[in-house]
Amino acid sequence: MPAPYGKLAREAERLRTAYTSGAIAPLRHVLDPTDADTAYAIQRINTDYWAQSGRTAIGRKIGLTAKSVQAQLRVDQPDYGVLFSDMQVENGQYLAPSKCLQPKAEAEIALILGEDLCAPDTSPEDVAAATAYAVAAIEIVDSRIADWKITFADTVADNGSSGFFVLGTEKHKLETLDLYTCGMALEINGDLASLGAGAACLGHPLNAAAWLASTLAARGEGLKKGDILLTGALGPMVALTPGDHVCAKIGGVGKCEFIYSEATE
Repeated sequence: MPAPYGKLAREAERLRTAYTSGAIAPLRHVLDPTDADTAYAIQRINTDYWAQSGRTAIGRKIGLTAKSVQAQLRVDQPDYGVLFSDMQVENGQYLAPSKCLQPKAEAEIALILGEDLCAPDTSPEDVAAATAYAVAAIEIVDSRIADWKITFADTVADNGSSGFFVLGTEKHKLETLDLYTCGMALEINGDLASLGAGAACLGHPLNAAAWLASTLAARGEGLKKGDILLTGALGPMVALTPGDHVCAKIGGVGKCEFIYSEATE
């Protein structure tokens, strides 16, 4: 059973404050490592707070889609967080290091919905039918938990360890793509830093999206037309250093990139 609301609100505020004041210790005093219900309650408090403060939700991100990472955190399911419009970095543009704490980049496939998805038994086929198009994406994950010493509950409470994201400009209908075998290469300053494939994302990116839609429906929520879905990493994430030029290339889907630096005139 989730802890009393007052305690959860205090933890939610600590996470919000950490964005600007610096990372905090793990939330072990209020969260058991696998306590999803309490962790999502904290996430929801901050989602509501940010919405009331004027931020606009434009989609969701899925995390922990790799079986190896699930095993590391001793969980058997992915997690999710909310995407806000001010988290998007335009393709090819700058992300200021001053906006991050301890960022890492990972390449993903993003789906943009052309229809609502609100059924608790959403299938991968349902997701495919509801998807308007797919694009290459980079998610810049970040953590408000010091030194990334996270449990499953920590990352859920912390909005899925979200940070920023970049979308490619090439839009593709799903029927033109093979999202299972497509290869991924993530380059940092022109050097290969991470390799992967669509199958690394919960067996298929559509599996991840179907899990998200079904899970949200079970919680009384849903996905809406126009939502952006970051379906999960296709390969290992890579820590960023100021000055890095990051480029993700996904076979058949396209590429996207950004520069981890203060913008120059």
